[in-house]
Amino acid sequence: MLIRECAGGVVFKGDSVFILKNEKEEWVLPKGVIRNNELPIDVAIRRVCAETGLKSVEVLSTAGETSYEFYSVTRQRPVFNKITWYLMTTSEEEFNISKEDGFVDGGFFPIDKALEMITYSQDKSLVNVSYFKYKTLTKALA
Repeated sequence: MLIRECAGGVVFKGDSVFILKNEKEEWVLPKGVIRNNELPIDVAIRRVCAETGLKSVEVLSTAGETSYEFYSVTRQRPVFNKITWYLMTTSEEEFNISKEDGFVDGGFFPIDKALEMITYSQDKSLVNVSYFKYKTLTKALA
């Protein structure tokens, strides 16, 4: 089994969260594989910006970890992805979904709508917990 360490971001703007729709019609969060001893936080920021087209995001805190397994047809073996997530915010309006990375749609969606759209239950839970943490942190900063 191939084990991959990954990192990603749960990006909020007000009461909306950024989600992406991939070529498999799954609504997911932006993330990427950690390579060459990169720091997870750096990978998360880089992949969020690359996949969403946002120019800048601010990391507020860690958001948690998720993991899942799948069978890679191209690699002909099972893959285990372990993702470290970061709670992020942005004030940007402009975004540009990365078609090169296989995304067909995406953007900021109100939390309730996003939770209905997100494909995987652990991503839904992550967004739910992250939103509560985001509201608590931004209230404390105000």
